[in-house]
Amino acid sequence: MKFCSQCGAPVIRKVPPGDNLPRFVCEACQAIHYQNPKIVAGCIPEWNGSILLCRRAIEPRSGLWTFPAGFMEIGESAEQAALRETLEEAHADVEIASLYAVFSLPHISQVYMVFRGLMRSPDFKAGAESLEVQLFAPETIPWGLLAFPVIQETLARYVRDLEQGCFMLHVGSVMPPMR
Repeated sequence: MKFCSQCGAPVIRKVPPGDNLPRFVCEACQAIHYQNPKIVAGCIPEWNGSILLCRRAIEPRSGLWTFPAGFMEIGESAEQAALRETLEEAHADVEIASLYAVFSLPHISQVYMVFRGLMRSPDFKAGAESLEVQLFAPETIPWGLLAFPVIQETLARYVRDLEQGCFMLHVGSVMPPMR
């Protein structure tokens, strides 16, 4: 950030009075500009024991598989964002069953909120951000072709819960793979 969104003056990075972290501060109007993590809302659409995955048509990780997910928009709830992303990426109509996972990705300042979604019908097709959309039985998930570590972690837990017949809420952090 270089300029204040309130008055247009240059900003500096400093710890404001009463705070303990450096922030972008406008010395002209005293506005403090906070930068916070982005929330990604996603959905694991389910149909008869299979889950719907999308092969990404956009970067990053174009050509790899994910469940429908994307950044929340201003004015929508996490549930609404998950439903919207599922409709946009997979043209699938789902009903939210429950919150399934909340994963922090501190290395990229994101928080994933993933919901289980019950598909109302087996109708789906690729949206503009998807090359293809396909239902996968748990044993056919393309593990080596998943787009992101958080997708891998979420689906691994989902498959374990499915095998145990009990879905629980998962909370944790997902770190980048070691190089």
